[in-house]
Amino acid sequence: MIIQLNSTISSTAKMALNEKLAQYGYSHNEVTTQFGNYIIGVGKKSFDIREIGRMEGIKDIHRVSDAYKLVSKKWKVEDTQIDFGDFKIGTGHFSIMAGPCSIESEEQIISAIEHLKANNIRIMRGGVYKPRSSPYSFRGLGMDGLKMFSSLCKENDIKIITEVMMVEQIDEMINYIDIFQVGARNSQNFNLLDALGEVDKPVLLKRGISGTIDELLQGAEYIFSHGNEKIMLCERGIRSYEMAYRNTMDINAIAMLKEKTHLPVIADPSHGIGLRKFVEPIALASIMGGADGVIMEVHHVPEKAFSDGQQTLNYQEAARTYDRMRKTFELRESF
Repeated sequence: MIIQLNSTISSTAKMALNEKLAQYGYSHNEVTTQFGNYIIGVGKKSFDIREIGRMEGIKDIHRVSDAYKLVSKKWKVEDTQIDFGDFKIGTGHFSIMAGPCSIESEEQIISAIEHLKANNIRIMRGGVYKPRSSPYSFRGLGMDGLKMFSSLCKENDIKIITEVMMVEQIDEMINYIDIFQVGARNSQNFNLLDALGEVDKPVLLKRGISGTIDELLQGAEYIFSHGNEKIMLCERGIRSYEMAYRNTMDINAIAMLKEKTHLPVIADPSHGIGLRKFVEPIALASIMGGADGVIMEVHHVPEKAFSDGQQTLNYQEAARTYDRMRKTFELRESF
């Protein structure tokens, strides 16, 4: 159960509400976010929720049976949109986030920015902290790289998304980024998710390497329940028995997530397939599956990229893919 509170609710009215919930055998948790105040009620007894809806200070009440209540679509009339002022991410909008897997140098950043601006892309991806399977692989430029990345993008009105790996990194990164990315390896790092719930910055939460849809939604619930409603979900492929490609891109999940949650859903075909020649068709299929946007890896010379060059498009390939993705979105919206 989700109870939306009026912002002017008195402490007396709130106490009366909590007592009423206790009478029904419901535990209750208060959640305050950037946009609203909520009481989350958890219990099994069935009762007429209008009894609570008529109480002082109640804005609305919703019966939500899902374990992930706040991110469920069952209570929110309109889907969440992440508002950046002059553009939005969410239902009805199509967003592209593109850039290299890893930030490597100033020259590389400038080249990527020129490419993005030429193709009307407003968000650049790029890792400065890189979780790698091998400890001997390139693991990013750290804060020095982020400061350079941020400065150059701000000069060109480009938003940036980059991965945060630890709670301790949030405070030092927050003034230099626009979107925090939580990678697949940290999708159930609940301490990190709790901490990201306490910041007023959008979070892109990627599905775990072997994570289920419900586990992804429960991860998002951690962020929302700690105060941050600005959440996007990312399908980036899951580990399966198939060895012909990097991951199994679960396009089914995109359609299911759009059915289950009001949050924006972003597809990552670069990690989903892991093979450059198939990134475009998987991106187009993801859009037809309902994705609100795509995050993808591009590099001026993928063969020389410090990481993930095998799944990274060059600028010419990427420009063609952007155009086809936008046309595919328009086709989908016309149905």
